Amino acid sequence: MLNDKTIAFLVAPEGVEQVELTEPWQAVKQAGATPRLISTKAGEIQAFNHLDKADRFPVDETIDEVLADDFEGLVLPGGVANPDLLRTVPSAVRFVKDFFEAGKPVAAICHAPWTLIEAGVVRGRKVTSWPSLRTDLRNAGADWEDREVVICTSGPNTLVTSRKPDDLKAFCQAAVDAFSG
Repeated sequence: MLNDKTIAFLVAPEGVEQVELTEPWQAVKQAGATPRLISTKAGEIQAFNHLDKADRFPVDETIDEVLADDFEGLVLPGGVANPDLLRTVPSAVRFVKDFFEAGKPVAAICHAPWTLIEAGVVRGRKVTSWPSLRTDLRNAGADWEDREVVICTSGPNTLVTSRKPDDLKAFCQAAVDAFSG
């Protein structure tokens, strides 16, 4: 399905929820795509299982070495600290916004929509997220729904969002479908 496609996974140097990185990564890989781990710093990222340190993963490229044009889609995993840090890095926010401006699919889970808010890309879009982001998303102009996966095609691109790790099966399938075009 995704042969010859490269999918960016944008994460902060620490704080990403490990399962929200590894399960979508495996899903796009099994569908034939090449996943690439992008971060704000070179080296390795530190993943977490909720508040506990989990595994470390090697960074493929830093945000300053890539463009949205290098990829066919973007995955934004969650974790509380991960998107909170990403939304403070202008080059990361610009990278996310560039996917929307180019009409490329984006998939974001859990707390990741904080980065979407900072990029100014949720106004008028149907989304879901971890429940604590509901007010933030509504204040940014999004139409928030409490569903395991929301697929919004009413903007310049396909936007796939999910609430939490329990939604990963639906999220991964919807993301792969969106990336397949």
